[in-house]
Amino acid sequence: MTTPAGTPQSKSIAPDDRKKYDQVFMQVVMSVQQQAQASSPPQPGNLAAMFHKEQVTEALQGCAMLIAGWNEGKIDAAGVSRASRALKALGETEWAARVEGLVNIDEVGDEGDGDGQ
Repeated sequence: MTTPAGTPQSKSIAPDDRKKYDQVFMQVVMSVQQQAQASSPPQPGNLAAMFHKEQVTEALQGCAMLIAGWNEGKIDAAGVSRASRALKALGETEWAARVEGLVNIDEVGDEGDGDGQ
């Protein structure tokens, strides 16, 4: 998903795979949105609250990019990067890993849950 120059590349998803994994993909994205919105600043204060709000916004925008890309038949690399980076900043490393796992959703066997976990 990354070129040798380090530029993230979106990944096309076959229509059959998109149909097959649509529910899993949307479940992960919606859960990530809920998790980001339910998080709270790690410490009191205006600066912490401002940083937290910015990271929640970044995570939600990354999720919106993922949904838009999915609707176009691809996994948007910029959306994965944006959401993952914001989730890590929020201390949600497990959720960041789930977002990153979406890149391999079409490479998981039928026995898997499709989110790379």
